[in-house]
Amino acid sequence: MAERQEKTFKFVIVGGGIAGVTCVEQLTSQIPSGDVALITAGPHIKAVTNYKQVSKTLEEFDVEEKPSSVLEEKFPNLTVIHSAVKSLHTETHSVETADGRVFGYEKLCICSGGRPNLLMKENPYVLGIRDTDSAQEFQKRLCKAKRIVVVGNGGIALELVYEVEGCEVIWAVKDKAIGNTFFDAGAAQFLIPSLEADKPEVAAPCKRTRYTTEEPAPGASQTFTPGSALGPDWHEGIALRGAQSVCFLGSWPVYIQLTNGKTFGCDFVVSATGVVPNTEPFLHGNNFSVANDGGLQVDDHMMTSEPDVYAAGDVCTACWKHSPLWQQMRLWTQARQMGWYAGRCMAAEVLSEPIELDFCFELFSHITKFFNYKVVLLGKFNGQGLGPDQELLVRCTKGQEYVKVVVSGGRMVGAVLIGETDLEETFENLILNQMDLTPYGEELLNPNIDIEDYFD
Repeated sequence: MAERQEKTFKFVIVGGGIAGVTCVEQLTSQIPSGDVALITAGPHIKAVTNYKQVSKTLEEFDVEEKPSSVLEEKFPNLTVIHSAVKSLHTETHSVETADGRVFGYEKLCICSGGRPNLLMKENPYVLGIRDTDSAQEFQKRLCKAKRIVVVGNGGIALELVYEVEGCEVIWAVKDKAIGNTFFDAGAAQFLIPSLEADKPEVAAPCKRTRYTTEEPAPGASQTFTPGSALGPDWHEGIALRGAQSVCFLGSWPVYIQLTNGKTFGCDFVVSATGVVPNTEPFLHGNNFSVANDGGLQVDDHMMTSEPDVYAAGDVCTACWKHSPLWQQMRLWTQARQMGWYAGRCMAAEVLSEPIELDFCFELFSHITKFFNYKVVLLGKFNGQGLGPDQELLVRCTKGQEYVKVVVSGGRMVGAVLIGETDLEETFENLILNQMDLTPYGEELLNPNIDIEDYFD
């Protein structure tokens, strides 16, 4: 290890994604006199814009990619260091970057995100989509492709299958229903017609920033160290169009054999099978407690098992006793919440102030868009961990809305709302208040009863 330490900062944050940037913003505003360093491999950072608190726990925001200089201009006490992290030495409180520099810290927050859980590593025909560079590579290869295979059932797979045009898409899903990370079979059934229907023409140009970064050097291999994860609608402004006609005869560059015994040839395979916490450079020589899913274990103050080291976002696993209505999912909203709360905790520690677990960890809530429908998920929306003691109430209007409520012990514990239902705030209150709904039975979802007025 290089002996010479460049500089010691009060706070060092690793990772320019949503969790890292939100943590930086929180720290710089709480302790304006403390010097903060953000170590990030890519030239751009991910910023939260158009933030809107929709209800007590629901929030909506856009994610934009911006040059890191934007942050430095905003916060005079911030230094951005452009390099990947090579190693961490918790005993000496120092971080070594890939370009050989060493920086000391008083408090460190690891926000290095996740990397794609690729089906096969080092295979030129298997592409993972995670960051801006890989999305551009995908677009480049798609325009020459006649057939692709998408493997996976999460958010990126759902978006891809819906957005790609002019190319045959084979979607390999191991579960019984599509999108099982978010939906049950009923919701999946409601959404499937959207895959066949004509998509609405986009009237106005996309408001969000198009994803542009420098082209990688010719011959550079695709690695996943640099980029932070894509925004929730990364495909906006990217033309996802294939090469139209499909030739069924002849050979394909790659073949994929599925567990149902079928084999398909295609131009390339998109591996959209989730992410693995990006802990790689931090574990060697240190004593981190690592969770079963590979994440750094954090307590209810976002602290890892190593002194003065915090973690937030996809790289960490929440190991405190969860509220019965919350679960960790590696999503944008939680990266923002964890980064914000980690910043608060680090500041509180330095200022010797008490801090309680933030209210956002009381109830799981997430707003997103799939197949052009607004989707709201609340609490134990798929009956996670409830066992047989649950009943489901469902209301479905084809092509318009799908409403599912999860009831346990007479109380609402979760909900899935697809479409413009306007029920999110009412249901959020009912879940948080844990009101006994037994007297209402199935009338709860009767479309002729205005439930909002009823429970106001």
